[in-house]
Amino acid sequence: MTIKQQLLQVCNQHVAQRITDYTNEIDLIKESIESNDKGSSEGDDSGNGKLLNDLEKNMDFLYEARKTQDYLKQVKANLLTTTAALGSLVKTDSLHFFISISVGKIVLENTDYYAISLQSPIGLLLKQKTIGDTFEFNGTNYTITDVV
Repeated sequence: MTIKQQLLQVCNQHVAQRITDYTNEIDLIKESIESNDKGSSEGDDSGNGKLLNDLEKNMDFLYEARKTQDYLKQVKANLLTTTAALGSLVKTDSLHFFISISVGKIVLENTDYYAISLQSPIGLLLKQKTIGDTFEFNGTNYTITDVV
C-alpha cells in the first residue's frame, strides 16, 4: 500500500469514526427523550428542550460527516499530477501535506503528514503549485520539493 493510500485510509477511518460517534450520540439522545416522555407528567417537558437541541446539533454534525465521507470518495490515491490538487501529496522542505480533508497530523512510518482540505487556508495556497514553487504560511516560507 502506498503512502497516499495509507493516508486516504486514515482519513476514511477518521470520518467513519465521526459518523459512528454521532449516530451513537443521536441514539442516546432519542432514548433519553423517550424515557423522559414516559416518566414525566403532561405539562413538564423542560428537560426535552435541551435534548431536542442536542439532537438537532448531532444530526447536523452527522449530515456534515456524511458529506465529508462522500467528498473523500473523490480523492484518488493513484492520482499522478505535477501540480497540487485534490489527492496530491505535497512535500515541502519541512512539512508534507496530503490534500484531502482537514484531519490534521497523521504519523506514518515515523514521518509526519498533514491532511488538509483544498478549502483550508494552506490548501488554497498549495492549489496548482508545483515543484520549486514557494509560499508563505503563518510567517514561514516553504519550498515545494515534490508533488506525488
